[in-house]
Amino acid sequence: MTIKKRILIVSLGGTIAMTTDAAPGLVPTLALDDLLRRSPALASLGAIETWPLAGLPSASLAIAQIIELAHGLRRRFADGCDGAVVVQGTDTLEETAFLLDCLLPGDQPVVVTGAMRGSNAPGADGPANLVDAVRVATDEQSRGMGTLVVFDGEIHAARFVRKTHTLSLAAFRSVGRAALGRVVADEVHVSAGVGRVAAIERVDPAREWPVALFRFAMGADDRVLKRLPDLGYGGLVIEGAGGGHVSACLMPAVRALAAKMPVVLASRCPEGPVLRATYAYPGSEMDLLSAGVLHAGDLCGLKARLLLSLLLMAQEDGADLAARFRARAWSGSQPHMETIS
Repeated sequence: MTIKKRILIVSLGGTIAMTTDAAPGLVPTLALDDLLRRSPALASLGAIETWPLAGLPSASLAIAQIIELAHGLRRRFADGCDGAVVVQGTDTLEETAFLLDCLLPGDQPVVVTGAMRGSNAPGADGPANLVDAVRVATDEQSRGMGTLVVFDGEIHAARFVRKTHTLSLAAFRSVGRAALGRVVADEVHVSAGVGRVAAIERVDPAREWPVALFRFAMGADDRVLKRLPDLGYGGLVIEGAGGGHVSACLMPAVRALAAKMPVVLASRCPEGPVLRATYAYPGSEMDLLSAGVLHAGDLCGLKARLLLSLLLMAQEDGADLAARFRARAWSGSQPHMETIS
């Protein structure tokens, strides 16, 4: 007799739990048990446990709630749970997945999914995504791969996945690389892995310092940057143009900020890493990095901001913060496990 794996399904809300029954537009109406009833195949895939944590549109989720989720998942895994599936709205799905990937140790699979169409819409994709996610969570190939996103039959690493379309059922893809695998004919096929680093420990939301995200645009001035310390910000991520560039007129403000708080340089381009030593003009990546700005690797601005926020909540500062940021920013390029002491 085959023993079914214990799989926890956590609901945070989102389109997958919304219908137009009570309003002219989509609003939250379905409880987690309602979602399970719409996917009867789940009962044959594992011993399903549930945790209805929230029922929010994903834009209203906070970092503290995802930290609470991570703590809860650690407890469930310690109690013998074999894996977890998190369902939520797609607007911030990539951010939840990345936070969980940063916070959770161990080999138990964690899969995040959702839906692009409301539950009562023709061709609603939520039930299929949920079943695929549970299949991946129960599959041995998923162990040790960190947090995954399963959407429209594809399996993505939390580090690389991005929402790339506002309406398409295939809205999520691994930017700059192929997906890790697919669910085909009820079978999980994994063709690639991803490097991992140690989980970030001792993260306390009570110590949260806001981290600003500044996207450079032609003609941008330094008024917002100059106000950040007075507004209580503890860090800054700059999404530079191209390989990581800003106008020369912003450099005095950036240099001043880098002397007071961690500043990270990402790119506003959807694909490709920040450059290191290609351009040397004022405002170039070489100028910014020489000012003490940290390199985001191939992390997008959203994920660089989340990583910096977690390190600040872990009371990392100075050289330790910079070292841990660099280790995780570049971890996905390595096919082996890295350890941070």
